[in-house]
Amino acid sequence: MGLYLGDGHLVTSARVPVLRVSCSSSWPGLIDACDSAMRAVLATKVQRVQQRGCVNVQSYGKHWPCLLPQHGAGKKHERPIVLTDWQKEMVSAHSGDFLRGLFHSDGCRVSNRVTVRGRKYVYPRYMFTNESADIMGLCQWALDLLGIAWRMNRRNSLSVARRDAVTALDRHVGPKS
Repeated sequence: MGLYLGDGHLVTSARVPVLRVSCSSSWPGLIDACDSAMRAVLATKVQRVQQRGCVNVQSYGKHWPCLLPQHGAGKKHERPIVLTDWQKEMVSAHSGDFLRGLFHSDGCRVSNRVTVRGRKYVYPRYMFTNESADIMGLCQWALDLLGIAWRMNRRNSLSVARRDAVTALDRHVGPKS
């Protein structure tokens, strides 16, 4: 679900709806994980369509709209993104998996470099950026469920920088591959 909210969309204008998630060609492990997630949830067949710089991982299925009722016309940040009760239960039970999808689509783990009173420091930090206030709120909620400290550094950007919080998020998100 996290990958869908970040880099996915549902096409319902076709005869059979298609779930499509665009993944960077630079991350073959992410493409494999997306493929596996689609198969685990609903898909019996998943296609990988090579595009310039990315691979669209997609699956046709008439029940995708039931599983992802957040779909709709327009950009995600211009319409409400609200989880159903059963989706909230799933995210509550699998918050780490949800966050992995969000951070692998719209986030990153970086080495933050700062200089304080002439002394240089380098520490790991997670950043998550999304224009949708609703999706940002879901990320914050999932982090809170796991007890991971975060803060907003811009209206559309969240930071996880405390050492214990980064360590906890590492256990759930892990590196892109």
